[in-house]
Amino acid sequence: MIPMVNLKAQYGEIKDEIERGLAETIEKCAFILGPNVQAFEKETAEYLGVKHAIGVASGTDALHLALIAEGIGAGDEVITTAFTFIATAEAIKYVGATPVFVDIDPKTFNISPEAIEQAITPKTKAVMPVHLFGQPADMAGIAQICSQHNLKLIEDCCQSFGASINGKQTGAIGHAAGFSFFPSKNLGAFGDGGLVVTNSDESAAKIKMLRNHGSDVRYYHDVIGYNSRLDEMQAVILRAKLKRIDQYNQARRHVAHLYSELMADLPLTTPFEDGLGEHVYHQYTLLSDRRDDMLKALQDKQIGCAVYYPVPLHQQNVFKEECAGLSLPVTESVAANCLSLPICPFLEDDTIREIVGVIREVFTV
Repeated sequence: MIPMVNLKAQYGEIKDEIERGLAETIEKCAFILGPNVQAFEKETAEYLGVKHAIGVASGTDALHLALIAEGIGAGDEVITTAFTFIATAEAIKYVGATPVFVDIDPKTFNISPEAIEQAITPKTKAVMPVHLFGQPADMAGIAQICSQHNLKLIEDCCQSFGASINGKQTGAIGHAAGFSFFPSKNLGAFGDGGLVVTNSDESAAKIKMLRNHGSDVRYYHDVIGYNSRLDEMQAVILRAKLKRIDQYNQARRHVAHLYSELMADLPLTTPFEDGLGEHVYHQYTLLSDRRDDMLKALQDKQIGCAVYYPVPLHQQNVFKEECAGLSLPVTESVAANCLSLPICPFLEDDTIREIVGVIREVFTV
């Protein structure tokens, strides 16, 4: 069997460092907001080039708390993409705001700046672009629109840790950003985890209070908050992986480029790099009108594959009523034809050739 992500191989490489760090944490019994969380926050802030990095319990929480900190609430509209995981829109709904779904670029699958511009209303208060599959969105265009219309720019970086635009990391461009450390992410924990980043002292103070039951001082509560703290043991694991993130991302790019090279002659569309930023390939996602045939062929050979995402958010049952009549033709076309192949830093060239061989057979029948 070939998995989508080989976490076992990654663990084997850093096993000693992780187990040593976990043993030290257990020995010290400092489990909540301990020294590893503090060190990880400092290290990620330095890596991402931001003033503040605040560890939270998940990527969904990171987006939720970022929206609250930036003053987004009931009656507001937040423009975002329908071609993403539901957490993007969930976070918007959590604060009482309305997600306004717009279409995507047909090559990058990222939100279209032109579509953002057309969707702005007097109720629009923020834009939440998603750096989908690890490719940075067109942040120059989006930032310009937000500046012209006095909108908050909140980046969904849950799939883009380590991706950059002209040397600037995703997450360091908007007013705030949320990252996810779900195990399969480029920087993944051994469970859930997330991070909010911002350059605003005021927003950072709010987020630190919100993640810890609305408290700055123990047992003194100024607002109704949440229990959303990054776990100390997950911080141990993330610190070990953070040291290697650039190496991991470069390995992912190698895998992606080899896939594309080996499939260049096939009647399908391999991922497009727009050159505006450095893609870190959280997913390797191709397009084909024979998607379902490829899916079956790969599954028959026990090769991991997945459809991200089969049903766009505006067509999900939870949004069907409020999105009735909304047509997003590019999003709908991509969702009907996309297929993601195994990708991780430990995927060997011979395995990539084996996977491509199975796909090639589909087109020779």
